[in-house]
This record gives sequence, C-alpha cells and structure tokens, in this order.
Amino acid sequence: MAIGTEAAYDKVVGMSKYIWEARPANWEMYVKHRPSLQDIPEIGRVDTQTFSVEKVISLNPDVLMLADWQYKGLGTDIERLESAGIKVIVVDYNAQTLERHVKSTELIGVITGQEKRAATIAAEYTKTVEMVSKRLAEANLPAPKVYTEFGSSGVQELGFTFGKNMWGAISTMAGGDNISAPFVEWWGKLNPEQVIASNPDVIIITGYETGKGTDSMVMGQGVDEAEARKRLEGYKDRLGWSSIAAVQNNRLYGAYHGACRTILDAAMIEFYAKAMYPEVFSDLNPEQAYLDFYKKYLPVTPEGTFTLTL
Repeated sequence: MAIGTEAAYDKVVGMSKYIWEARPANWEMYVKHRPSLQDIPEIGRVDTQTFSVEKVISLNPDVLMLADWQYKGLGTDIERLESAGIKVIVVDYNAQTLERHVKSTELIGVITGQEKRAATIAAEYTKTVEMVSKRLAEANLPAPKVYTEFGSSGVQELGFTFGKNMWGAISTMAGGDNISAPFVEWWGKLNPEQVIASNPDVIIITGYETGKGTDSMVMGQGVDEAEARKRLEGYKDRLGWSSIAAVQNNRLYGAYHGACRTILDAAMIEFYAKAMYPEVFSDLNPEQAYLDFYKKYLPVTPEGTFTLTL
C-alpha cells in the first residue's frame, strides 16, 4: 500500500491475511479505512502447509508475489502455478539487507505501476542506512553487545531471538554486536544461561498489540505507553537478569515487532542505533520517523507505542 498506493489493492484478488490479522488493532485500523480488505479471499499459509495452490489458480491472477521464505517453502508447487500461466515474483524484506529491501521495493513498484514512487521510497531508505553507517565509521566506537527478544511469551519464558535476519540484521546494521548470531542462524531461542553469560549492554524486547499472557511485551497500535513501560520493566525481574549490564544500567528498550521486515523499518534502524550509541544519534527521533512514513505514504494514522526507552 505504501509503495503501490492504496489503489494497488483494487487489483489484489487473494492474499495470506493471517500475519496482518494477528495484529488485530493494526488490521482493524486499515479495515476501518478500507472495508473491502475483509472481502479479499484468503489463500492460506505456507508455514502451516495450508497454502492452497488450487485456490490461487481459481482466482486467476496475472502475478503471485511471494516472500523468499514462502517461495522456498512451496518447492514444486511453484511449477504448478507457473504451468497455470501465473508469473511468480519473489521479494525479501526478511533478510533486512539494503540490497534486498531496495530491489524488493523496485519490484513492487513495477507490478503496481509506481516505479517513480518506489524509487523515492527506496532512495530514502538507502539514505538512512548510509547515514547510520557513515556516523558509525566516523565515531569508531567499540560495538556494544545487543540482545533482541520477541516478548510474546512473557517474562517467565524466553522468547525467540534473531541471528542473521530481521532484528538480528537490523542490530548489526545499526552497529551492534548481536549476541544471538553465533548460536541462532535465522530465529530461535537461546539457552537462558547463554543470555546471562553473554552479558549484553543493550536489550530490546519486541511485541505485538497482544501476547500470550499479562506479562507479555505489548507494542503497537492502540497500546498505551504506560502499559508497555510496565511490561518492559517486568523483564528486569527475570531470573538471573539482575547481573546483566543492560539491566544494571537501565538500557532496556521496546520495539513494535510489526515494524521490521518492511520498507518502513528505516525508523527501527535509527531506533537501534540511538539505543546503542545515544550520543552519536542524539538528534534522531525514531518514533517520529515511523509516524512520518505513515503520514507521507499511507492512508491511515497510527496511534500507539512503537518504540520505547526506559
């Protein structure tokens, strides 16, 4: 919608809606603005093997757009789709690399007829990444150790962390030494003792609008900052964490999990950079950068908590 404009959805004949609907407040914000989103047929999920090739073929699309991991997961089903005359294009925002973010954005620009708009958005993203990289090189400071955890499971259960992609790649791009990288390739859980032994300087807990329990980290659309802050504070009491440098120095942060693996996550790169190097990036306002992207490129106005600093 950001790259192809809202009009792009006039031509969407089917999609996997689960990940959007899993962020109910965000989904409802868009549906309130554009009720027809609810009427788009569901084509199932690749990760739970409910993706329906037959459903896609019956919808007669010209193009099927897949994430890289979906393309790999579908295997020989790709041949069935292509033999039915459906062209398949692959985008990859999960890798969180500048090259793939830019190329994916350009591809979406092509299929939506918005090449110029896509080029502008890609150039703005590139500018942010290069600005962060340039400042880090000039500052030439030791890389702080950083740990990111998806806080849906709450304080009592260690959640997923990230190695090469998503938040792991963002933390590296922003100049951090990601403690999860030696142990997790893409995403997975660390041994609780390993987190303590690694002694991160900065900890970022991510969340959606809802979680599994009352102590789950919550962030996003409609989330009150005081509630998010209370949930984040709770992680200080996690077993064994009192000895961790990030906890002792009050360097715990919260981020909206729905704001990564998308072209608007330049704001999250800024957020990580400022969390790890507060003096080098003191002039940045990542929360405002996130809201400004919406204001410039999207038809809805988010209200909630998308970044948080204790």
